Amino acid sequence: MKRRRFTQEFKDQAVELVRLGQPIRDVAEQLGIGKSNLHRWVLTADHKDQSAQGGGGVGGAVGTPDEAAELRRLRREVDRLKLENDILKKAAVILGTKKPASDGK
Repeated sequence: MKRRRFTQEFKDQAVELVRLGQPIRDVAEQLGIGKSNLHRWVLTADHKDQSAQGGGGVGGAVGTPDEAAELRRLRREVDRLKLENDILKKAAVILGTKKPASDGK
């Protein structure tokens, strides 16, 4: 059986989906990868993040506390959806898209 290799970008995007709140099981199933691989990628990324921590936060949301929380939530959701869309586009290219069969008319 041929061993599959994944780009670092693919791994990072998969890890980001998990960080955005999706269960490892669901992300692994969606991407067609093993749960243990994804779990290892998340642990590795967490270790790298802890080692590299040192400053700089993400830009904050302004407004009332409720508005700021909602804005942050919506920004996370937009980021997650963009990431999912990118992954699906890449998966379609990798798996090859099937064109509908013409009925000869």
